Amino acid sequence: MSTLDPVAVFRTEAAECLEAIEAGLLDLTHQLDNKDLVDAVFRGLHTLKGSGAMFGFEALAAFTHHCETAFDRVRKGEVAATSELVAAVLAAQDHMRALVDQPDADHGDTGHKLLAQLQAAVGGKQAAAAAAPAAVPAAVRDAPAKKKNSWRVRFSLPANSMANGTNPLGLLDELRDLGECSVRANTSAIPALDDLVPTELHISWDVTLTSEQDRSAIDDVFIFVLDDMELSVEEISGTAAATAAPVEEKAAAAPAAATSAAAVPEFRPVEAVPAKREALAAVSQAKAAENVRVPAERLDELMDRVGELVIAQSRLSQLASASTDIALRSVSEEIERLSGELRDTMMVLRMVPVATLFSRFRRLVHDLARETGKVIELVTEGESTEVDKTVIERLADPLVHLVRNSIDHGLETPADRLASGKTEAGTVTLSARQAGGEVIISIKDDGRGINRERVRAKAESSGLIQPGQPLSDSELLQLIFAPGFSTAAAITNLSGRGVGMDVVKKTVEALRGAIDIVSVPGQGSEVSLRIPLTLAIIDGLLVRVGSGRYVIPLSAVEECLELSLEEDLRSRGRSFISLRDSLVPFLRLRDLFRTGTKPDVHQKVVVISTGTERVGLVVDQIIGDHQTVIKSMSKLHNNVATFSGATILGDGSVALILDVGHLVAAGQQQEAQLRAAG
Repeated sequence: MSTLDPVAVFRTEAAECLEAIEAGLLDLTHQLDNKDLVDAVFRGLHTLKGSGAMFGFEALAAFTHHCETAFDRVRKGEVAATSELVAAVLAAQDHMRALVDQPDADHGDTGHKLLAQLQAAVGGKQAAAAAAPAAVPAAVRDAPAKKKNSWRVRFSLPANSMANGTNPLGLLDELRDLGECSVRANTSAIPALDDLVPTELHISWDVTLTSEQDRSAIDDVFIFVLDDMELSVEEISGTAAATAAPVEEKAAAAPAAATSAAAVPEFRPVEAVPAKREALAAVSQAKAAENVRVPAERLDELMDRVGELVIAQSRLSQLASASTDIALRSVSEEIERLSGELRDTMMVLRMVPVATLFSRFRRLVHDLARETGKVIELVTEGESTEVDKTVIERLADPLVHLVRNSIDHGLETPADRLASGKTEAGTVTLSARQAGGEVIISIKDDGRGINRERVRAKAESSGLIQPGQPLSDSELLQLIFAPGFSTAAAITNLSGRGVGMDVVKKTVEALRGAIDIVSVPGQGSEVSLRIPLTLAIIDGLLVRVGSGRYVIPLSAVEECLELSLEEDLRSRGRSFISLRDSLVPFLRLRDLFRTGTKPDVHQKVVVISTGTERVGLVVDQIIGDHQTVIKSMSKLHNNVATFSGATILGDGSVALILDVGHLVAAGQQQEAQLRAAG
C-alpha cells in the first residue's frame, strides 16, 4: 500500500489555490471595486502563505506575504485596486508557481523585480501615507484614537486536529497578536485516564479579546480550520468585557475543580450564526464524501485493464455463440452486460469538462491585450461539455496557437475597429458542443477575417501551389496550416515564424480529428476542431471486405443499404447512389484496399458522415456491432491515412479501424472530380 507524499499533496493543493487566485484576479480586472473578489484573492494568498510555511516552503511564504499585505491594504481601503496592481500580482503569481515547483532552484533577482513592480503599483498611496504625519502633525496628534472593540471568542477543534497538523497554541498566539486578551481553557470534556487517547484533543477555549481589529481579522486566524471547527464570535460591550476579566482571573487562581464547577458555567460552543455555519459544515462534509483525489496514471492503468477485459469478453462471446451449452451462453450474456456497464462507467471517469481547458485562456487573453494594446473580450460557451482527459491534455497547445493567431492576425487595433464602424473591444469566443461521437471546439473572432489574396500570394511564393492554380475556398484556407506558412510581415513574440498552425494540424490529425475554417472578410473567422469524444474504447460496426475485417466507428454511421450486383454494375464509372432525392458518392473499399477478390452477390453500403458531409462505403458483409478497444498503429504505419488504429477481435485476429474523416474527404474529392468531368 503506497503512502502519499505530503509535499506532493501540498503541490497539488497549491496549484488549485493558484488557479483560484488567478481566476479572482482576472475577474477583478473587470470589477475593480468588487470587495468580495478582493476578499477572495486575499484569502487565497493567505492560505497559500500559511500552507507554504507549514510544509517548509519558506521562500514561497515570504514572497506571498508581500502580495497578501498589498491586498490587505486594499481590503482596508488604504489602497485602491488598480489594473496595475492586478497585473503585478498576476506576474508575482507566476513566480509563486515556480517557487512551488522548484523551491531550491536559483530564481535570480526575479522576486526582487516583481516586488519592486508591486511596490510601484501601491507606492503612491504609501508615499502619501508616509508624508501625512510630517505635513500635518497637529491633525494627527489631535485625531481621535481608533475605537477598540471587545469580542468573546469561543472555539473547539476536532479531536483529530493535532494529528492533522493543527496546533491550537498557534491559534491562541495569533489572537494575542490582535490585542489584549484573556484565555480560559475548558477541560471538562477530557475523558478518564483509561479512556484517554494522547493524540486526541478534548480541550476548548473561551477568549476575551480587546482589539482595534474588526471581525474579519478574527476569522482570518481560523481560516485554515474554519470548515471543521466550532466557532462562536460575539461582540460584547465595554462593561461586559470589564466584568468578564476579573471573573476569569479569579477562576484562574482557584483550583481547577472550582473553576469548572462554580466560577464560570460549563462552556458549550454556541454558533453565532448557526444556520450559516451548519450549512457550511454540511457542504464541507458533502464535498469530502463526494470527491476523491486519484492520480491520473491510475485511471490510465484501470482503463487498460478494462480494455483487456472487453477483449476477453469478446472471445467468450465468440466461444459461447459456437456452443450449444445454454448455461455458457447465459453467463456470456451476463459478462457482456457487466463489461459494457463497466466500460461506460470507466469512460465517464475519464471525461473532463472543457471548462478546465477554457479557463487557462483568460490569463493568456489578459496578457496579450496588455502586450498588443488591443481591447479584447473573451467569451466562453459550452464549458460543461465533457471530453476524454487525454484529448483535453493534447488540445491545450493547439488552442493556444489558435487564440494567439486570432488576436494577432484577426482582431484590429481599437482605432481601426472604430474607423470600420465596430466596437472598440474585439471579441474572441471559445465554444464547445457535442455532435454524435465528436466534440466540436470553435475559436471565433469578430476581426478582419482572412485575406485570401495574401494567402494565395504567400502560397505561390513559397511553392505550395502553382501560380493561378484553381482552388476551392476551403482548400485555399487550409493552406494556412502548411508547415512554415505565415502571412505576418515581421516576426514578433506572437507570430511570424510559421510553426503554430502546423502544430495545430498535426495534433488534431493525431487525435483522429479534422479542422474546418470559415472566414468572412471584415466580419471575422471561425476555426472549428472536430475531435472524437474518447481515444480508448468505442462502439464500432464490424464489416468484412474480401477476406479482411474492419471496424467503422458507430457514431459516424448513418444507415446501411443493400447494393445489388445489378446496381453495382449500373453505377460503374460514376459511383453515386440516390438516397432520398440526393446523390451520395460512395467508395468501393475492395478497390481501395486492392483485395483482389470478387464482390459478394449482395453487397452493402454503409453511409457515414462527418458534419454535413456524407459518403457511402461498399463492403461485402456487415458482421455486427463490436466494442472496440483502440490500439495505436506502429510507426511503420503512421503515414497510412486510411486507418486511425487497430483492435483485437475475439479470435485474436486484428481488425483495422477506418479513419472516417479521411474517407469522407476522399469521397467528396471523388465527387468533385466526377462533377468537373461532366
